[in-house]
Amino acid sequence: MAGSGDAAKVTEWLARVTKAADAGELARSAVANIERWLTSPQYCAYLPAIGRLIDGGDWKRLDRLFWEVIPFGTGGRRGLMAEFGSATINERTIAESAWGLGEWMRKSKGSPRGKAVVAHDSRNRSAEFARLTASVLCAQGLQVSLFEGNRSTPELSFAVRHLGCDVGVMVSASHNPPSDNGFKAYWSHGGQVLSPHDKGIIECVYAAADIPMANYVDAVRDGGIVEIGEEIDNAYIEAVAALSLSKVRDMRAIFTPLHGVGETSVYRILKQVGFDKVEIFEPQRKPDGNFTNVPDQLPNPERTQVFHPAMEQAKASGIDLILASDPDADRLGVMVRGKDGAFVHLTGNRVGALVVDYILAKRKQAGTLSPEHYVVETLVTTPLISTIAKSYGVRSIDNLLVGFKYIGETMDREGPDKFVFGAEESLGYLAGEYARDKDAAVAALYIMELAAELKANGQTLLERLDELFAKHGYFVEGQKSLECTGSKGRQQIDAIMQALRTSPPKSVGGLPLLRALDYVAHEVRTLPANTRTADLPHPKGDLVFFEAGDPSCLIRFAVRPSGTEPKIKFYFFGQAPVSDASALAGTKARTDALMKKAMDDLNAWAGAITV
Repeated sequence: MAGSGDAAKVTEWLARVTKAADAGELARSAVANIERWLTSPQYCAYLPAIGRLIDGGDWKRLDRLFWEVIPFGTGGRRGLMAEFGSATINERTIAESAWGLGEWMRKSKGSPRGKAVVAHDSRNRSAEFARLTASVLCAQGLQVSLFEGNRSTPELSFAVRHLGCDVGVMVSASHNPPSDNGFKAYWSHGGQVLSPHDKGIIECVYAAADIPMANYVDAVRDGGIVEIGEEIDNAYIEAVAALSLSKVRDMRAIFTPLHGVGETSVYRILKQVGFDKVEIFEPQRKPDGNFTNVPDQLPNPERTQVFHPAMEQAKASGIDLILASDPDADRLGVMVRGKDGAFVHLTGNRVGALVVDYILAKRKQAGTLSPEHYVVETLVTTPLISTIAKSYGVRSIDNLLVGFKYIGETMDREGPDKFVFGAEESLGYLAGEYARDKDAAVAALYIMELAAELKANGQTLLERLDELFAKHGYFVEGQKSLECTGSKGRQQIDAIMQALRTSPPKSVGGLPLLRALDYVAHEVRTLPANTRTADLPHPKGDLVFFEAGDPSCLIRFAVRPSGTEPKIKFYFFGQAPVSDASALAGTKARTDALMKKAMDDLNAWAGAITV
């Protein structure tokens, strides 16, 4: 059919698509996207395949492929891979993303010349998509540096800055399942794109028609694309290693990259600084886009299940610490063995609290802290981090929307020389000035140093955490996600967010809701009347916070649609004062039980909302 010019056939297909939408077999949003792919010249190669699906009445698949134009979310463009379709990651949507980034760079810079750097992780088709991206950017006149093999996202952030690039691209879908891939766009500061560049790029992406593409082999031969590797690796490793705060190295651990790229960063840096007793978990060592030996093939170190294979080896060999990075090695998960021999999975909030206290204590001891120094965290990260920062007399910036790009933006606004530490609850951490994105490697460096120093004093990370609770109060956090895929899923997410804003539950965990903080409306509302009582002078984003409880036990929860996955996320926070260390166990039990009840109640309430 491609190139036949059979307008009548296309008209017939469009009529059938409209009829399917009228019958409820296809999302209305898919109709316009299918029409564009059937009638625009740049998509003519896909006509036969789309036509076969229409002729076969495969509306479910067509809906999945076209229900949206895959958006730029919190972490760029990310989603299901397919051979075609506006709602998926494929050759065309990757090329459009690259073209949009390059075109906006040229418009905003006012020059056709520029520099770019491109990297990719171990996912299926990542290397292919990285070459495609480099070829598109090269055809636009950019000088492109392309990593010759798998690298981490934080090294890409470092490389943008180190090479003086205008833009950067990381081909990765982070911790998503094997079916997914993505396109992360970076600006010249080394962080993911922010306003106004995000909107400008999107406009250019949507305007893409015919996309010129350099021949890769010719471009490498002629110098338009330069393959890079070891020189940048060494500079990045040295930059992270230079942040070491301790010489104590007697700590055994197992590290697993979960079939991702963490060996190139996390493992190499730990070896570089002298942690010779760190083993790599062989069954999950080899880069593998199918994540074959990861439970459920879901390589997310927020999931306790991913640690189970390595845990068996750790138990057998008497190792007390397990570290895991996600496929692009920007997140770090931690499990630690307690005095009772059982392994405990530390949440991102608790790792962040341990690391920030460690850094601040070391810097206070060294006399390198001042009231101008600051710690940064997002709105849905534990307030314990802010509490610890203030106890050391440094500033805490804790009102950021979800997305590490906002932490990077804050570093440049407030001054990177006074930046101490940034954290987000989803296992993201950064210190130093070398990058503007989260890095599992620097987090591993600090958690290993802290664990080694504690071990030298006969303590564990868990005992240190209890010391923090006894000093600052007990803080507990939890998270639940409701997966809502496709067009129906988007409708359900929208319905839940609307219900939370107009008719929220009256109580959770037996506690009446007192206030709602709405970051879309920029207002504070008193509950249960749901009446506006104050303005909310914070960034605008699709996020709602609720508060319940009293000073003896404060329960809060926040709800937001994910910017990178087809999910709506629920974040829970419990906080209670601790009179002394002997009261900690009882405070933990009461607060944990109340948190669990609140999480169960809200989950049931959200699950009852249908569309």
